[in-house]
Amino acid sequence: MWLAKSELCAAISNAGGLGNLTSGNYESGSDFRKAIAKTRQLTNKPFCVNITFLPSVRITKEMHKEYFEVCCEEKVAAVEISGAPLDRYMGQDAIIQAKKAGVKLIHKLGSVRHAKHAEETGYDAVIAAGFEEGGHPLNDDVTTMLLTPRISESVKIPVITAGGIADGRTLAAALVLGAEGVMMASRFIATTECQAHPRIKQELVRRQESDTTLICKTLELQMRALKNELVHKVLEVEARHGSIEEIIPLISGERSQKAWQDGDVEGAPFAVGQSIGLIKEVVSCRELLDRIVRDAEEILANVHKRVRG
Repeated sequence: MWLAKSELCAAISNAGGLGNLTSGNYESGSDFRKAIAKTRQLTNKPFCVNITFLPSVRITKEMHKEYFEVCCEEKVAAVEISGAPLDRYMGQDAIIQAKKAGVKLIHKLGSVRHAKHAEETGYDAVIAAGFEEGGHPLNDDVTTMLLTPRISESVKIPVITAGGIADGRTLAAALVLGAEGVMMASRFIATTECQAHPRIKQELVRRQESDTTLICKTLELQMRALKNELVHKVLEVEARHGSIEEIIPLISGERSQKAWQDGDVEGAPFAVGQSIGLIKEVVSCRELLDRIVRDAEEILANVHKRVRG
């Protein structure tokens, strides 16, 4: 949210990945359509769009539907659905609509049961999002190490791994566990093309894997975020069983949007994952992806030699 815009999305696609454009960054379908057009000006490669079906103060169900309609009309390469499954949120007709438009459907989820539902419903792929991920991991609390092989052995559609992925080692591990690709979010914040304030990028380089925690468990919408003053305030409210009215102003999207821009590392919840422990420097998207692929290939070749020898 607020970072996966045209510039970063296009940079990732140009570097050989599948860039992601977050629909929730935009206030209307018209603004979102303009962002798709801008992304296409910056890259001729495929890119994905995220639509998150979770409770929101700002984004209504009508806006979600509008984002989806635009994706189908613009025939984007793929839509990544987070939160509620598309068929339950908008109906089975939405699945049919996407397929007619040639739009691939990918569902990000955290359990085998949800992966099976996605396959039965007609999704083209799933993202196995482990407990380590930033944002909203499923409250089953299953780690990437277990979730990836369990989902891979349970469905026939492609599985992509998310949560704890940030370098060649974790890409290689995901492939060995049965994934056909990986999704990274926190790692792309610390790239030159990301529009986050430099102070926040350096904060992620400085922090370790133990520097995130879960908030909003009392709202039954747990969120993994960077430990800072704001997050400690949220935890204090939750510890004394404070009301949702006290929590919402602390975790508002507007607060995060401002912080990404002005570099206030203490005044907003930053939804980053435990993979920040693997972030060592700020680099370009191309350098990052080239290095990750090169390191993964070398690691897998060395493992093969050890197994054979």
